[in-house]
Amino acid sequence: MAQLLYIESSPRKERSVSIRVAKTFTEEYLKTHPNDSVETIDLWSNEFPPFNGDTINAKYALLHGEEHSEEQIRAWKPVEILIDNFKKADKYLISLPMWNFGIPYKLKHYIDILVQPGYTFSFSPDEGYKGLVTGKPATVVYARGGAYQAGPEGLDLQKAYMELVLGFIGFTEIKSIVAEPMLMATPEEKKKIIQSAEEQARTIAAAF
Repeated sequence: MAQLLYIESSPRKERSVSIRVAKTFTEEYLKTHPNDSVETIDLWSNEFPPFNGDTINAKYALLHGEEHSEEQIRAWKPVEILIDNFKKADKYLISLPMWNFGIPYKLKHYIDILVQPGYTFSFSPDEGYKGLVTGKPATVVYARGGAYQAGPEGLDLQKAYMELVLGFIGFTEIKSIVAEPMLMATPEEKKKIIQSAEEQARTIAAAF
């Protein structure tokens, strides 16, 4: 029995295209993997620890090989819990809209918690940086108002960043589903875009 961790990044809920496509994915996944489970992390329904004070000091203590103080131990524990919950999953699904060419700040906060030395990546003079979350597949659902796949790629800091950071922590099997241009398309075009993305989601989910 495997666990799929679904990370939801849009606050628009029923109006969100990325959530709609991800829901299609999870429905197909559970249909074709009946013995597996899906855990959902709604980033907008969770409060994550701020990276200041004892938390940031705890991070730098790790970087410098220093022992944590009692205050730092307490501050760092929520970070470790979130990282452990992320790493225990077998497969990953992430859905997100494009915000100002990049990703929502809630998702960036979550990623900044996860990407920690000794937990999700390591470094040595001989090997350099090495991802520690390995051998696990990820699918990312992107929704954008504009068209970036056949247009100004330099403005796409959404997909480029997600692939960079996931690759950095060890992911090598990353599949993408892109729904665009949601703001520029006519109602009929939007319908076709969503249908195409949902079909991709079903295909990937069935073999995931």
